[in-house]
Amino acid sequence: MKILVINTGSSSIKYKLFDMDSSRELALGVVEKIGAKSGVLTHKTALTGDRFVEKVEHSLFEDHKAGIKRIVNLLTDAECGVIKDKKEISAVGHRVVHGGETFHSTCIVDNKVMGAIKENSHLAPLHNPANITGIEVSMGIFPDAVHVAVFDTAFHQTLPMEAFLYAIPFELYEKEKIRRYGFHGTSHAYVAEMASMFMGIPLEELSLITVHLGNGASMAAIKHGKCIDTSMGLTPLEGLVMGTRSGDIDPALPFFLSRHMGMQFEDIDRLLNEDSGLKGLCGANDMREVMEKRDAGDRKAAVAMELYCYRVKKYIGAYFAALGSLDAVIFTAGIGENSPLIREMCCSNMSCMGIDVDPAKNYRYSDKIRDISQKDSMVSILVVPTNEELKIALETKKVIQS
Repeated sequence: MKILVINTGSSSIKYKLFDMDSSRELALGVVEKIGAKSGVLTHKTALTGDRFVEKVEHSLFEDHKAGIKRIVNLLTDAECGVIKDKKEISAVGHRVVHGGETFHSTCIVDNKVMGAIKENSHLAPLHNPANITGIEVSMGIFPDAVHVAVFDTAFHQTLPMEAFLYAIPFELYEKEKIRRYGFHGTSHAYVAEMASMFMGIPLEELSLITVHLGNGASMAAIKHGKCIDTSMGLTPLEGLVMGTRSGDIDPALPFFLSRHMGMQFEDIDRLLNEDSGLKGLCGANDMREVMEKRDAGDRKAAVAMELYCYRVKKYIGAYFAALGSLDAVIFTAGIGENSPLIREMCCSNMSCMGIDVDPAKNYRYSDKIRDISQKDSMVSILVVPTNEELKIALETKKVIQS
């Protein structure tokens, strides 16, 4: 069984092709700048490591349909392809950002499902319309394949009411479904499962805190295999400090900016989502650049790193209290997997909670799952590489076989 995973953005398409008999990646890549004057396609054959980069004029990547057609051409190419015919693709797994309260699990796409995804688009106006476009285009290009929707929000649908409600008039939840939804659910679910296997303990017996630190960042409290709290909210803006997003702020701040600085709400939205976080604090949103600036004596960069890690530490403490016990803290995603300094700062001075990092283990690089806690640490501290595309593929396989 071969499954193609597609993550469609407003001007991009990320993809991975898996052979699910062995869970192997066969090929992966990304089409960028769709609809722009010039587009870029980066394609890699996983088995050989061959990398292909194509820069094209507007006419080739004028829309998502053209982008997916080009992906199919590369996957089936006589020289760089990995399949002979697109009919070898049994299913296409689609990442859908927001499922609202409608979707608690992965599902096969039909007219009813598409209608519900469209109904939830007002909750994610920057993401769901692009996801819908990807599904509609793919269904036309792969008419013989089963199309499956995997939702970022689904894993968090087990949150209890006291965790997902906001303290605003209850009618706003009943009528408008304004509540905490959470995101990065596919990643949180995947690394929790991998941690369970690594520890040799059933997921249903574990209390875990997962820390997904990339340009977007979020955390989840997972008890007995179910998410009971998460840091992102109605939108991905709430919670941790991120590359360009502010994370938690005083809810009155937008009104202050409007009244006292004359800012329009569209400008405030852009400020909090695109010009805040690490970028707003020190002028750089890439943590590697922030570290370089800090090492060069940039005070703002140093403060940005401290604030970033302090926010993670606060959430660890809060989730420990919510869980009532803790077996492991799990770091994942680009920063979580690759920055020992950030992991060290996030876990510093937490011995009172049984969280003790072993410096030697922490700074020893590996791309595998590993335990970086001290031998006598009561709580395991794990680094677990995430693989959201593989999780989508696995979910797709499971739903079409059930």
